[in-house]
Amino acid sequence: MKIVNLTAGNSLTANLGNTNVPITISQVGEQATYRYVEFFTAQIRNKNTRRSYLTATTQFFDWCQINNLSLEAIHSIHIATYIEGLQQHLSAPTVKQHLAAIRMLFDWLVTGHIVYNNPATSVRGPKYVVNQGKTPILTSDETRELFNSIPANSIINLRDRALIAVMVFTFARVTAAVSMKVKDYYPEGKRWWVRLHEKGGKRHEMPAHHTLEQYLDEYLDAAELRGNPNTPLFRTFKGRTGKMTENQMIQTYAWQMIQKRALLAGIRTKVCNHTFRGTGITTYLSNNGTLEKAQQMAAHESPRTTKLYDRTNNALSLDEIEKIII
Repeated sequence: MKIVNLTAGNSLTANLGNTNVPITISQVGEQATYRYVEFFTAQIRNKNTRRSYLTATTQFFDWCQINNLSLEAIHSIHIATYIEGLQQHLSAPTVKQHLAAIRMLFDWLVTGHIVYNNPATSVRGPKYVVNQGKTPILTSDETRELFNSIPANSIINLRDRALIAVMVFTFARVTAAVSMKVKDYYPEGKRWWVRLHEKGGKRHEMPAHHTLEQYLDEYLDAAELRGNPNTPLFRTFKGRTGKMTENQMIQTYAWQMIQKRALLAGIRTKVCNHTFRGTGITTYLSNNGTLEKAQQMAAHESPRTTKLYDRTNNALSLDEIEKIII
């Protein structure tokens, strides 16, 4: 079998409206084309998963087209060969994601009676075991330094401090934090609560930490947003005018803000949006918090996912290493 290296941008596709359909699919007929488009539009709701799976399947069908493989001719040995080739230049988690996308798409084609069986079912991906995530984590001292480095002398500074605090004290994903409305910070009894709309459509509510209350209150009062409950909580600013817009911050803007704030605070750790989620979880667990409650606060399906953010053992390891006195 001829093996061809994949090259970016070599998408051999036929156009269907705004959707690119691989020729390997479109040449089977309208029913196969419809089923393919339906997979990405109706079956996959998460936009990030949709983008990743579309990239993975497009590259696979490009490879099939180059190797003159029709849809009916694709067998497990072809997919295994393709996956073997991917491992030469992609990481194991990425290869596993590509295989998952191919397998899930073929399952959809089987149930739609486009193909008789799923050739990817018997193909195994690379072995990859993770006990600790790669997300960079800040220490409690570094997080405190970051907060203290943001002067409370402008609305934009108050906004940035409040946004970081939401991620630290609620373990929120950045997408859930920037998507908050003003009404998602609300009183219940004697406490204020935060409402988050997390991944997978989960509605997650939890009481606000007293520091988070302070930062959100100062920001809301300075920005005069309390009278607009249905508007975005974290908004963009127009150029250098310092004037707040009606537009919601997006994930990219939050990342740029965090990079700038970390640099100004003199933090050498290479932070990202997920850093504060992991920082909050690690700090909570290091102060005798339970994994079960951390999982609940982070809105994780499995405690294994929560454990990936736990860096409490790192400090223990460093203490042990320092006992090697030379």
